[in-house]
Amino acid sequence: SSGTTGMVQSSHHVTDVKLYERSYLQAFDSFYGDVSKFCFLALLPSYQQRSGSSLIYMVNDLIEKSMHPQSGYFLYNHEDIFNTLIDLKQKKQPTVLIGVTYALLDFIEQYDIDFPELIVMETGGMKGKRKEMVREELHEQLTKGFGVSSIHSEYGMTELLSQAYSLGNGIFNCPKWMEVLVRDTNDPLSLIQNGKTGGINVIDLANVNSCSFIATQDLGRINPNGSFEVLGRFDNADIRGCNLLVQ
Repeated sequence: SSGTTGMVQSSHHVTDVKLYERSYLQAFDSFYGDVSKFCFLALLPSYQQRSGSSLIYMVNDLIEKSMHPQSGYFLYNHEDIFNTLIDLKQKKQPTVLIGVTYALLDFIEQYDIDFPELIVMETGGMKGKRKEMVREELHEQLTKGFGVSSIHSEYGMTELLSQAYSLGNGIFNCPKWMEVLVRDTNDPLSLIQNGKTGGINVIDLANVNSCSFIATQDLGRINPNGSFEVLGRFDNADIRGCNLLVQ
């Protein structure tokens, strides 16, 4: 994990990393299409500064499999990423910019860009660099700064080999082998009806040789169509994982 704000890094031991690769590649393809048609730009300084991040492993592989000469990482050189985005826009190149929340905000404080076709995917959280924000306020700033209609997100954590994706408005959907359930906050063995807020449980069948059933400390609700929303954290729970925004 990223070891957010100095916490102990979590770990997930897997017998075959190809399970993880197959999971994230098939999930990305199901939500966005073939990886090879995209250029991937990564703005993930918190993760790059730590070894063993599953997010960095995934992004490395997406960059490599895209085979686009402009795919790559950008740390704090915002001028470079701005010029790259302008060039990709002019070329009408499908592009994914995946970034940790505070780094995306740092960028748009220096540069405005109008790139409606750009997929901006925030991984959530300020990593102790900024004050946490409600999702609506954050996404309003990011949509304005990048000139896009919506902000995409991914929901995942070290304990999972799969990710859920939001194509906007904080509404997440799972790949076919992953399911989210919501439990009663006062009775962890009882599930609650759709539309009500509770603790998020995740079933991840990609965790073949590790635990496939995870009870998180995230709060959320399931919508009637099976999508779900992440609404925050249990009181006194550590802020962990990707896409944990205050609601």
